[in-house]
Amino acid sequence: MVSVPAGVTSTERRAVVEAAIKAGAKNAYVVKEPILAAIGAGIPIHEAEGHMIVDIGGGTTDVAVISLGGIVASNSVKCAGNRVDQAIADYIKKTFNLAIGDKTAEEVKIAIGSAIPVEDELSMTIRGRDFIAGLPRSAQISTNEIVKAIDKELRQMIKAMKDVLQDTPPELSADIIENGIIMTGGTSQLRNFPELVYRRTGVKAVLAEEALYCVAKGTGIALEHLDTYKKSIIAKR
Repeated sequence: MVSVPAGVTSTERRAVVEAAIKAGAKNAYVVKEPILAAIGAGIPIHEAEGHMIVDIGGGTTDVAVISLGGIVASNSVKCAGNRVDQAIADYIKKTFNLAIGDKTAEEVKIAIGSAIPVEDELSMTIRGRDFIAGLPRSAQISTNEIVKAIDKELRQMIKAMKDVLQDTPPELSADIIENGIIMTGGTSQLRNFPELVYRRTGVKAVLAEEALYCVAKGTGIALEHLDTYKKSIIAKR
């Protein structure tokens, strides 16, 4: 069983199934990530209630409203953790004339990053290569600088959520206001991200338990109970 972004095309879907078969699988199932994230987060997806799930990983941000085991409205944007790392690296390059690698940018994001400005700022020493002298150098960076650096990327993710909320039928919108938005995926663990979502959408957001592993756990559960989840599965071979 393979998880794919919600915005996957039929050609991409076939390519995934084919790759799995060629790798030696006897059967391959493809399931959209938001559904698996919801299963992994313990959401009862087969109920007649609307649940909104936002899965923010490394490559894509997947937003979906799920009801009766299927996706009612969804959106997928290619803006997630990797783009946030890139934005941090670009900011450090522009501000400090310092070149840092992807790994360092990710470490900065995890150690001191935040989605909204904070009063008690954290700071960190970054080490990289000076663009002008070409020699190693270190600099000091703080949380609110990171907030500024990643603002554009976060706006894009929030926009994806707003677009889905606008496409949601009114009855399900009522459920979402009651249940809140469930956030999964590694990037949703960014400090104060649920608070930013609440400020921009007016809907409370909650970080799922073990957010990083929701999709993987959901894939395992769906595979074990294949018959139950058959109708949520989009392609079979």
